[in-house]
Amino acid sequence: MSEELLRLNHLSIDYKVKDGYLSAVNDVNCVINKGEVFAIVGESGCGKSTVAHSIMNLLPGGNEEMHGEILFKGKDLRTCSQKEMEAIRGKEIGMIFQNPLDSLNPVYTVGDQMAEAILLDKVDKTEAWNRVLKLFKDVKMPDAEERIKSFPHELSGGMRQRVMIAMMLSRNPELLIADEPTTALDVTIEAQILEIMKELKKTFNTAIMLITHNFGLVAEIADRIGIMYAGEMIESASVYEIFENPKHPYTKLLMAALPRNTKAEGRLQTIDGSVPRITEKKPECRFANRCPYAMEKCFNEDPETVYVSEDHFCRCHLIGKEEK
Repeated sequence: MSEELLRLNHLSIDYKVKDGYLSAVNDVNCVINKGEVFAIVGESGCGKSTVAHSIMNLLPGGNEEMHGEILFKGKDLRTCSQKEMEAIRGKEIGMIFQNPLDSLNPVYTVGDQMAEAILLDKVDKTEAWNRVLKLFKDVKMPDAEERIKSFPHELSGGMRQRVMIAMMLSRNPELLIADEPTTALDVTIEAQILEIMKELKKTFNTAIMLITHNFGLVAEIADRIGIMYAGEMIESASVYEIFENPKHPYTKLLMAALPRNTKAEGRLQTIDGSVPRITEKKPECRFANRCPYAMEKCFNEDPETVYVSEDHFCRCHLIGKEEK
């Protein structure tokens, strides 16, 4: 029986903008269990990173209006004080950001920055340094003894990402949030980072929330997938179910846009239009203006959440009609 680690209950996030509010996340529900990899997939601007930053209480600007619950081991993180969140970040929940160069201090060596985090656990400097070296070796850092003394700008993109992964693992968090961990890396380095994450899951039973738009990455590592569109989680199921039996029209179109093995299989399908900027919440399916199957009710009624199976839900009027 899987043990629940994180649950998002009806999470909604609106940002104050010049013309009112921008709906970045709307009524998102999902569960991540201990030791599993849950991938959130969707186009740029669909709210994936906003969900991740809200869990860490790191939303920028302080101009957001938030509703719902973020339950970590049963405790609502939204009720935590800043001091309580500082104790949770790194120790219980770690996060790998999209651009590791922006996340590392340019005036300190990467070894010193990692040791600083480990010293928070009241260990002496020698032990902290030994743990840094071991972590560098765990993430397959080339010439680990030398790289410890390097500054961030002296490392390649793949090395910096290894540093970030090692830094997040330095305090053995139960949940690791990986926000586009392989963006801008070449395919060989991407494969290595992927192997590292697999090993972490196996060795430390670390739960991973993987945020990406790369279905190849998802197929390789994820246990379950949540498909996001315009701030809403419109479909979620096991990785096998999503690839073999996608239900939502958007999910099907994403699958049709994946690269083929041969030219004979035809041109890649594209999805016309772009993700809308929602400044006015009204009853409708947010995908309606791009959906080839849109009906009249799609433009004036919110779709219900329909459970296709115990672990597979979909928000679509078409599916609701089929299942009923």
